[in-house]
Amino acid sequence: MDTVGPDRTLTGRVLMTGLLAAGLLFLALGLWQLERRTEKLALIAAVEKRLHQPPSDAPGPRDWGRVSRDDVYRSVRVRGLFLHDRETLVQAATRLGPGYWVLTPLRTDGGWTLLVNRGFVPPEHRGRPGRRPGEPKGPVTVAGLLRASEPGGALLRSNDPARDRWYSRDVEAIGRARGLDTLAPYFIDARTGSSAARQPVAALTTVSFSNNHLQYALTWFALAILAAFGALRVRRDGRGSP
Repeated sequence: MDTVGPDRTLTGRVLMTGLLAAGLLFLALGLWQLERRTEKLALIAAVEKRLHQPPSDAPGPRDWGRVSRDDVYRSVRVRGLFLHDRETLVQAATRLGPGYWVLTPLRTDGGWTLLVNRGFVPPEHRGRPGRRPGEPKGPVTVAGLLRASEPGGALLRSNDPARDRWYSRDVEAIGRARGLDTLAPYFIDARTGSSAARQPVAALTTVSFSNNHLQYALTWFALAILAAFGALRVRRDGRGSP
């Protein structure tokens, strides 16, 4: 008759306990991913709603302290005068290829300043002299999407204001470099631009959110089932019982 020695029984208990603990952990991670999925779907729905709402006035200085993530991608409009001589080029990669975002300060009718991403230009049009004849002149009304500042730079590349090299739309840093006062803590992606040649191409904002939480949840649940099956096999083999 086969017998199960004490060492084998102890090993089986440890193994079964470990598998059950792992199964519970995998189950908890799966449930957490389902919660994340619910939150992400709510965020996507909220952003979609903001994108299709009529534009409202861009928040002024008295409202800057209340601007939050719930305002990102909100349609706004503002009137003012572009300060073209203080524009900033930020490296960009778009469906049109590599190039630059043209961020131009707008001195609003209210006396405060706002950075406007007027759109994309390819490398051959980065120089302002070639674009100057078609630049908007005089008071303009800009409609676009409110965007959050992007401090620091991009992955593995930090903004270098001293060399005027920009890899992200860092509102505060650009404001310091260009000597802009009373500057809004956000910027606007313009929805329309000039039709003149060599001018920035607007309306290239990409609004997308990764939502793989259901796949992650199913993976964790599958691992939980495998762990439970493994624990059951250990018990059936008699190594998890005295």
